[in-house]
Amino acid sequence: MKKLFSTGIGMTCLMALLMASCQPTGSKGGGDKATYQLPEVEDVIMYQVNPRVFAPEKSLQAVASRIDSIADLGVNVMWVMPIYPIGTEKTKNSPYSISDYTAVAPEFGTIDDFKALVDSCHAHGMSIILDWVANHTAWDSKWMKEGHKDWYTQDSTGAVIFPPGTDWTDVADLNYDNADMRAAMREAMLFWIKDVGIDGFRCDVADQVPADFWHGAIDSLRKAAAPRRILMLAEGANVDNFTVGGFDMNYAWGFMHDMREVWKGESARLAFESDSTEYSQLPKGKVKMRFTTNHDESTKATPFGMFGGDRGAMAAWVGTVFLHGGPLVYGSQEVGYEQPINFFHYVPVNWMAKPEIRAEYKQLIALLKAHPALLKGDLSTYPDNDVMAFTKSGAGKQDKFLVLVNVRNAAKTITLPTDWAGAAVEDLMTGNQQKLETTATLQPYEYRIVSLKNPVRQ
Repeated sequence: MKKLFSTGIGMTCLMALLMASCQPTGSKGGGDKATYQLPEVEDVIMYQVNPRVFAPEKSLQAVASRIDSIADLGVNVMWVMPIYPIGTEKTKNSPYSISDYTAVAPEFGTIDDFKALVDSCHAHGMSIILDWVANHTAWDSKWMKEGHKDWYTQDSTGAVIFPPGTDWTDVADLNYDNADMRAAMREAMLFWIKDVGIDGFRCDVADQVPADFWHGAIDSLRKAAAPRRILMLAEGANVDNFTVGGFDMNYAWGFMHDMREVWKGESARLAFESDSTEYSQLPKGKVKMRFTTNHDESTKATPFGMFGGDRGAMAAWVGTVFLHGGPLVYGSQEVGYEQPINFFHYVPVNWMAKPEIRAEYKQLIALLKAHPALLKGDLSTYPDNDVMAFTKSGAGKQDKFLVLVNVRNAAKTITLPTDWAGAAVEDLMTGNQQKLETTATLQPYEYRIVSLKNPVRQ
């Protein structure tokens, strides 16, 4: 059987992308701040910043120095992990052990450094959201020092406790039965929206905070930001995040775990079943954030290790984000970082490593932006044990795309959907145009993304 497509990125495309990705970064603006606006939730393509992989100190300035490179990937939302001062009592050096909600830790820089990063993101056409930890604080937090013990959950002896059901002994659990604490939490969030100008929050362990608190707080944030829109992302999986809380996005935890099982040998059908389960519960206009890694997962293993090397990691990302939108890139995966990253400590990343991987992410993101149907079009799936095969269609079915992802580290052949067999297509990764056959053979961890041209039957 003749080979239908070239694998990976076309040489001309690759050289151009490599040249662009290796350009030096600086502080030049990439857009007009006056025309900047938050993307619609279905168009969000997010980049997660862990400041501790950028520099051991003054890391906000280090992030700002790479803003051109981050924006050049094509992402439109930057999520920055917690930058607040960290407690010293019972500390594990976690950025999620916060002592003051309205300050910046000296390790990361100053409030002016963060404001400069916000302005730079907007100038580059990117939104910026900040990690928010509403479930707990450091044991020596500002609130604790001010004598607000009643703002914390206590046991039968009156002792403040760490979050029940966890081993998070470095933090104290907050008491949402206390109205004064709720008001103080809401005011702290408003500070970052009104005074600093961020575009929303990623809310840590959102399922452990009452949904009615989120409802009131998010309503206040939206009113304070108006006429600007804000983006609210819940680190949770409950449908209450949407129906009660008012969030725009939450996590596709179940899908992530199921994709890993597929890569371990489960049928590729599991990915479609998992996707259908998640989206069948989702209110219209809401989105699941899709990812192959993030700061929590990367402490265990990177996509390189979890999915069988660079090719497996790229195939997994394509299958994850092209099936349904809400794409996330965790800062370091775009350079194929191979070792786990413990976000409790500084871990240096070589941003010039594997430029071909970075170029591939850039090209894939460009496809998602150039062809909205790939991000949010109508989905049809074609179950197979070894290949994820699905189509995405735009309005009126004028734009139609076929995506094939080999989930195995071995060549696999799949029978193509009948309405694609013999069709004239363009391979969006290479630009090649040709006719499909009735079957397609994919090399180990190969993926293909093709668009339908004028159908020509053999």
